[in-house]
Amino acid sequence: QVQLVESGGGLVQTGGSLRLSCAASGRTFSRNAMGWFRQAPGKEREFVGTINWSGSSTLYADSVKGRFTISRDNGKNTLDLQMNSLKPEDTAEYYCAARGAPFGSLWFRRPADYDYWGQGTQVIVSS
Repeated sequence: QVQLVESGGGLVQTGGSLRLSCAASGRTFSRNAMGWFRQAPGKEREFVGTINWSGSSTLYADSVKGRFTISRDNGKNTLDLQMNSLKPEDTAEYYCAARGAPFGSLWFRRPADYDYWGQGTQVIVSS
């Protein structure tokens, strides 16, 4: 059974930092793009960022560019999201996701582009 499990969420003050982690099990994703999404209450799930299979390239939403960094460790089958300079508008449930198909030459920004999802971890940024 394939599982993605996020951890690292919590409550942080404006300007603070958090590091989210996503541990995959049941299969390897070392040849698959992965991504982070978030969903605030009453809003649609939105793209945060994505990383290609090797970790050599990343793409971020404009709202987090320069503040968030995605990294991966294919040897450990993990995906991380370092979040700095957090703002109240970053408050949301954060989800990691992985594509089932390997490689790919396009950047994957839509939830429908991903086949596997974690259960989410909550991030609350207080003002």
